[in-house]
Amino acid sequence: MGRDFLLPDLGEGLTEAEIVNWLVAVGDTIAIDQPIIEVESAKSIVELPSPFGGVVERLFGAVGEVIHAGSVLLTVADSSAASAPAPATVPPVKAGAPEDPAGETGRPLVGYGPGESTRGVRRPSGGRFGRSAAVTEAPAEAPSAAAAVATVAGTVAVDLLDPSRRSPVVSPLVRRLAKEHGFDASQLSGTGASSLVLRGDVEAYIQTLEATDSGAPAPAEQAAAQPSTAQPSTAQPVAAPPLPGAPVEDTRIPITGLRKVVSQRLTTSRREIPEATIWMDVDATELFVARDRLLAATGERFSVTALIARFVVAGLRKYPLLNSSVDTASQEILQHGAIKLGLAAQTSRGLMVPVVHGAQAMTTRQLRDAIAGIVAQSADGTFQPSTLTGGTFTLNNFGSLGVDGSAAIINHPEAAILGIGRMIERPWVVHHELVVRTVVELSMVFDHRVCDGGTAAGFLTYIAGCIENPVGMLADL
Repeated sequence: MGRDFLLPDLGEGLTEAEIVNWLVAVGDTIAIDQPIIEVESAKSIVELPSPFGGVVERLFGAVGEVIHAGSVLLTVADSSAASAPAPATVPPVKAGAPEDPAGETGRPLVGYGPGESTRGVRRPSGGRFGRSAAVTEAPAEAPSAAAAVATVAGTVAVDLLDPSRRSPVVSPLVRRLAKEHGFDASQLSGTGASSLVLRGDVEAYIQTLEATDSGAPAPAEQAAAQPSTAQPSTAQPVAAPPLPGAPVEDTRIPITGLRKVVSQRLTTSRREIPEATIWMDVDATELFVARDRLLAATGERFSVTALIARFVVAGLRKYPLLNSSVDTASQEILQHGAIKLGLAAQTSRGLMVPVVHGAQAMTTRQLRDAIAGIVAQSADGTFQPSTLTGGTFTLNNFGSLGVDGSAAIINHPEAAILGIGRMIERPWVVHHELVVRTVVELSMVFDHRVCDGGTAAGFLTYIAGCIENPVGMLADL
C-alpha cells in the first residue's frame, strides 16, 4: 500500500512553498533520507528528504506550483530493497556552510535523519536546449556530450560538460539556473574551491550553448577567432526597435514567495506602528583612522559596517528599551534580553534581513566574522530559515546603494531601525575652520509607542559619538 509524503511545517508561520525542482520521477526507487524535491519558501530554498523508502507511484504538483503545508507531495509504494537507509556517498554541501569532512552535514529539516544523499541526477527531457538532455542520456557507445555539441558547433570543441562528473554545487539558484537551460550543474568543472560550481561557471556554459545555437564562436574562442572573408556572414538580422507610438503590453508580476512576505510585513509595520524619524550628519573621519589602526595592530581587516555594528550593540545595552517589541494582544512592551542584530541585505531574491543571534555576547572580532558570513551568503540569498528570524533591532547600510538617507520602514515587530548613508568627503567646520572631512548621515526610525524622542535621540547621539571618537566607546565595553 502506498504511503503519502506530506509537505512538512516549514516553521515561523510559513504555510506554503513553491516547487522549484523535482529530484525524482514516477517509477524511481528512493531510499530513506534521499532528497526528493526542492521547494522555495519565503525564507529559503531547501531540499526535502523522504522519511521512507520505496517506489515512487505518483507526484503531486508541477514546477512553479505553490503547495501548502499538509498537502501530499508524492506517493511511495513499499519496497524492501529501498527501505534501508541510503548508503553513504559524497555528502551534499550545505548552502553557505564550509565543507564537512566528517560527512555529518545535517538535513534542512529536523526529524528526517542524518543520512547522505544518494540520488542519481535526472536529466531534463526538454528545456531551452533540448539536445542537451538527448545527448547526456545517450547510450555508452554514443558520442559524449562534448563531442555532440562540438559536432553541432562545427569547429567549437566544448568539453565542459561531463555526465560522469559530480562537482559540488552549493547554491540552489545555481542548480536551478542550469536546470532551466537543460543541463546538470554538477557535470561542470567548477572554478571555486574544491571544484565548487559557481554561478559564473553556469552562465559561461549557457553562453557557450547560446553561441552554438546562433552559429557564433564560443566566448572562450572569440578572442582567438580571426575574421573570415571567404564566406558570407551568417549572422541573423537585428530586430528593429519598436516604432514610436507602437502599443506596449503591460506586465503582471505575481506577489508570491519572499516578495509576498515582505509586502505583508511592511504593510503591517505601516499600519500598526506610529513611527517617528530623526537623523543627523556625523564626522566619520576618525572611524576610518581607527579601522586602519586596527589593521596595523592586528593584521586583520575590520569593515566600517562591523565597527558600527559594535557601536550599535553597545548603544542597545545603554538604551535597552530600543531592543524591544510590542505585544498588541497583551498591550505590553516586551524588552528583549538578548540582542539579535538584523542586517538588511539586498540579495538576488530581494530584500532580506539575516540576523546575528547573541550579538550582546560577541567580541568585535566575532561580530565581524558573523557579518562577513552574512555578506558572503547575500549574493544568492541562500540563508537558512533560522538565520532570517528572531531579530530585535535592524541595521541598514543603504549607503552601499549610493544614497545619503532614508525614512526606512521598521522591520515589524521590532521597535527601531538605524540607517547608514554613504560616506563622502564634505566641507566641515572644525575649531572654527573649514576643512574636508568624511561625513555620513545616520537615520533613526523608532516606534513611538515604545519610547519617546529623548530615548531615541540619546541612542542616536551615542552612536554618532562612537563614530566621531571610536576610542570613547571603550568605557562602555
